Amino acid sequence: MDWALVSATALFMVSMTFSPGPNNLLCAAHGSQHGIRNTLPLMAGMFFGFTVLALIIGVGAVFIEQNANILQILVYAGALYIAYLSYKIAFSPPISADESTQLLGFSTGLFLQLVNGKAWIHFIVLMTTFATQFAPGYGVKILFVLINSTLGFTALCTWAFAGTLLRKIFNTPGQVRTLNLLLGLSLFSVAIWIAFFQ
Repeated sequence: MDWALVSATALFMVSMTFSPGPNNLLCAAHGSQHGIRNTLPLMAGMFFGFTVLALIIGVGAVFIEQNANILQILVYAGALYIAYLSYKIAFSPPISADESTQLLGFSTGLFLQLVNGKAWIHFIVLMTTFATQFAPGYGVKILFVLINSTLGFTALCTWAFAGTLLRKIFNTPGQVRTLNLLLGLSLFSVAIWIAFFQ
């Protein structure tokens, strides 16, 4: 077994799943506003969405590589959707214990994966650069999807939990507005990066 390849693949998966991106920042923001329990449906949608996306890309990686226009459209659509979500987060008012705001659920998490440029790039690189070096066929791609999805869900939980901790630290209305603005701007910077710098 090529341990250098295994190490590079593991480093790629961990850094891509745990680094700030649309999923992780949205989980942190939602967790800070609504707590872990109310963020679970959003995380479930993300998990289901990126697992299915990874399987589809594993099967269709060659087609996507040969049609760069499709990938470019997805990148820009994703950047716009992420910018919209960042606006909603940045300018959402602080909520008190007796107030409720709209919870983001399974469908939001699922839809985000369709337009999440970071996820598309992640899975295309994972399947075309790494998986093909281990073995041909679908078996290794399915194994990579399982490992990556496990890491991805762990990252979502970590970021949502971090968001709930931030909510405890930022507990006055002014501090919550600042936190929402910072998380929204962070997510917006991801949208800018996806659209212009990747």
